[in-house]
Amino acid sequence: MFDADTYLQRIGCSGETGVDLATLRRLHRQHVMAIPYNGVTENYRDGVNLVDIDEDAMFETAIVDGQGGTCFQLNRLFVRLLRELGYEVTVLAAATAEGREAFGLDVEHMFGRVALGGEEWLVDVGYPGPHYIEPLLVSDAAQTQYGCQYRLVERESAILLQRRGAATRWGAVYTFTMTPRQWTDWKEMEDRLREILSEPRTGDGQDILCGRSFTNGQAVLKGRRYLTVRDGREQVRTITDDEEHRMLIAGILSGDLA
Repeated sequence: MFDADTYLQRIGCSGETGVDLATLRRLHRQHVMAIPYNGVTENYRDGVNLVDIDEDAMFETAIVDGQGGTCFQLNRLFVRLLRELGYEVTVLAAATAEGREAFGLDVEHMFGRVALGGEEWLVDVGYPGPHYIEPLLVSDAAQTQYGCQYRLVERESAILLQRRGAATRWGAVYTFTMTPRQWTDWKEMEDRLREILSEPRTGDGQDILCGRSFTNGQAVLKGRRYLTVRDGREQVRTITDDEEHRMLIAGILSGDLA
């Protein structure tokens, strides 16, 4: 069953129960380093459930067993952890830069907003990356984390999260609004995912999506495209060898990226 102490121990934060910015930063940073984003299709072998979900079973698989999950699992669990610790958390929805094109849904992504000390912070431990490793202040100012910069830009009725590396231009991550969401808002996404997963698949590894953060950056495998970010410096290459592809998947999911 869901247990905050077990959760904290699993992400290397035993005893970190304070409701303050330093603790929030540590919880967020340790979470994305300890638990991977795991979007492989096997996650949905028992069906697609984004609304009526067994959080205890999800906690056992994603956190205790360390298998990770997508934003719908990881951010939902993280929101619950923060609330049990005493944080004021609101659930938000977003359309990712690629997601809006693929789905056209404003609920393609799930993350959170924490109100703390008169400020608001975005928290997101369920994005494959590259992405913010620590909470992001809701502010007009550009913010630097581990060699990368992030900023929030108003676009019509939405907010655009942008990111750039040490040698790259600003690029879109996702768009969102500050409208609080309920779990039932993801029913449309649940139905769309069922349609996608019912379509024939090639089996060539192009549907793989997994990622993990480490002390100075992140590693993301999307299909055959492998991206690493270290101190803001990005490297991208295409993986053509099947054995290397399998090893990278295993390394990201296990945390052994050597």
